[in-house]
Amino acid sequence: MTELGYPAPRTPEELGFERIVYEKAPPRATITFNRPERLNAFDFQMLRELARACEDASWDGEIRVVVLTGAGRAFCVGADLKSWADEYLGKPDEYWKWFGAFKDAHDRLREIGKPTLARINGVCVGGGNELQMACDLAVMVDDTFIRHVGPEHGSVPAGGATQWLALFVGERRAREIVLMCEPIDAKTCEEWGLVNWAVPAAELDAKVDAVVENLARKLPQTTRYAKQHLNFWKDLAWHETINHARDWLALSMATEEPQEAVRRFLDKRG
Repeated sequence: MTELGYPAPRTPEELGFERIVYEKAPPRATITFNRPERLNAFDFQMLRELARACEDASWDGEIRVVVLTGAGRAFCVGADLKSWADEYLGKPDEYWKWFGAFKDAHDRLREIGKPTLARINGVCVGGGNELQMACDLAVMVDDTFIRHVGPEHGSVPAGGATQWLALFVGERRAREIVLMCEPIDAKTCEEWGLVNWAVPAAELDAKVDAVVENLARKLPQTTRYAKQHLNFWKDLAWHETINHARDWLALSMATEEPQEAVRRFLDKRG
């Protein structure tokens, strides 16, 4: 603790994360989803670690920009459906706790008070897209895609997609992404405004470096307040819906539709 009583920033080694890699190289902090064997699908522990890393970065005065990315060939494919099948299907109370961790990670990321950049290095599905939308800016490799599959897997994408997609891409395209469940290639994501830049893989890090350098030059207090205003519509949509979504989705875990959909998906994967 600092003399004033708030948590002091800590080294990544002190935090001892297992599901993410947290690195600090001021003025940048990088949070990397680190479950490449599961395409960086998030479970309860990963969500808690993400929230804690965001909290640490928010308190560290040397950090001016936070980059969010994934290890391996995926950015993030959303919730780990295997852990859902094992721990949450038919257990509304347990799912409600899990969704609380998801909500907390979102809030910590969105309210970090510093510019955030999603470095979309590979496939970005479901909750992965919701997390990249929680960032201020996004750069994406041009040979990958973004996709939502909730209506095929028994889950409404109400952790950001139903609230924010219309703000990003417009009403009709938002419905197309959510209801059609088809991949949206990187160039289309750029054209629609779902990401800022789509670049070849060989240029991804150079583009990230250039964006970070630009953002790090900005005045931190002024930037923080600009973010607060820019977040208005996202925050309004989020806070008006998220707790209702948490309760409804928890109750839906007790019904046959999501249970059958998740089991069918896992059986197909072998």
